[in-house]
Amino acid sequence: VQLVESGGGLVQPGESLRLSCVASGITFSRHDMSWVRQAPGKEVEWAAGITSLPSLFRAASYADSVKGRFTISRDNAKNTVYLQMKSLRPEDTAMYYCAADKTGGTWDSLMYSYWGQGTQVTVS
Repeated sequence: VQLVESGGGLVQPGESLRLSCVASGITFSRHDMSWVRQAPGKEVEWAAGITSLPSLFRAASYADSVKGRFTISRDNAKNTVYLQMKSLRPEDTAMYYCAADKTGGTWDSLMYSYWGQGTQVTVS
């Protein structure tokens, strides 16, 4: 199983970025997906999650810290999950990880079967 993130970079406050995560080795459409981040010197924080349900029933959830600014989406045909980030703040600076197959009871349990290597986002 591989999860490969991309799209990170250095941006100024208020700007936008879109992260992508391409999955292989799993039946992508069957798995809940999340974006999780870790800022320097801080604990890992769940940011956003999206269910594996068909699009009509699909649901997205967000941490309070990103709600209204970040949007998670997925394209099952491309085995890809996205994180559109707007109005970025310095406190959004972190390594962003894609995670698949939620095994814990809640999105923020951080219990996932598969993790990517991460992509760095720096807002400064």
